[in-house]
Amino acid sequence: MRIGLALDYTGGFHEGVERVVELEKSGLDIAVVAEAYSYDAVSQLGYLAAKTTTVELASGVLPIYIRTPTLLAMTAAGLDYVSNGRFTLGIGTSGPQVMEGFHGVAFDAPLGRTREVIEICRQVWRRERVQYAGKHYQIPLPADRGTGLGKPLHLINHPVRERIPVHIAALGPKNVELTAEIAEGWQPVFFLPEKASLVWGDALAAGAAKRDPALGPLDVVVGTSLAIGDDVDDRLAWTKPQLGLYIGGMGARGRNFYHNLATRYGFGEVADRIQELYLAGRKQEAINAVPDELARGMSLVGPRGFVAERLAAFAEAGVTTLTVRPLSSDSRESVRFVEELLQMRP
Repeated sequence: MRIGLALDYTGGFHEGVERVVELEKSGLDIAVVAEAYSYDAVSQLGYLAAKTTTVELASGVLPIYIRTPTLLAMTAAGLDYVSNGRFTLGIGTSGPQVMEGFHGVAFDAPLGRTREVIEICRQVWRRERVQYAGKHYQIPLPADRGTGLGKPLHLINHPVRERIPVHIAALGPKNVELTAEIAEGWQPVFFLPEKASLVWGDALAAGAAKRDPALGPLDVVVGTSLAIGDDVDDRLAWTKPQLGLYIGGMGARGRNFYHNLATRYGFGEVADRIQELYLAGRKQEAINAVPDELARGMSLVGPRGFVAERLAAFAEAGVTTLTVRPLSSDSRESVRFVEELLQMRP
């Protein structure tokens, strides 16, 4: 199992990079930079590429709606170039709250757009003259929709690799099936090892049945929180604000992917209560309603022996890459947590 560090968008990026540089010496495998509606991930990934030499880098994730497919391909090729072939393109759809509320673009056809984006990216990386007549993207733009001057072009530069790995963040059955069919990796969120097969097993199997063997095995990339010690149980509460926000507030009733996921895990009544409280503006009560059982099952928080058991559970559930977010306000403690985990990995 590969172990990585997740750098989020809540601040302290420079300090996070310092931790990556230090942990690179201890064998850290990958660093993932998130993008939501804070600073963009691309500029930070370029900075990280300049500060590191061996650790792999990934976006986690770049939303497909706010960049054209060819721009995504150019960006990935550029980051792969400045990192000497260490970049993985993590993409996803995000959700209508961010796409429509922050970016002002319609959230539509996530499955069809995802497939077409990846097909176009791979054309660009092969330096083919990009010609694509899809349902959602047409390159060059047809004459009746533009000036008629558009001509097929290929990427000027020669990419370091003509096949940059693509990971897709996906939750719903159809999205997960598509990911298992066409992508090098899958980035699920809020992964509960004991329930993962029940929720996603059929979709993964259906996608794998259509998968090109040249893609290799699917890299299952899971993010989780980390705190190791006999006195860290209080850190579990640090994971609950995010769970409360996503289960309760990332969508209206009936249109919240994360609420649906918690329900599929068997926490339907709790998810309903969290959503009810959050949408009523009672955010702290919604956070308090997140059960310890759910938060603990998704995290690596506890004594060393417990964390080792949970790490084995993630591995048994098929996780091949684990990216962690240390629950600590002390940089030295954060590094220690990750170094201990590196020593435990299967």
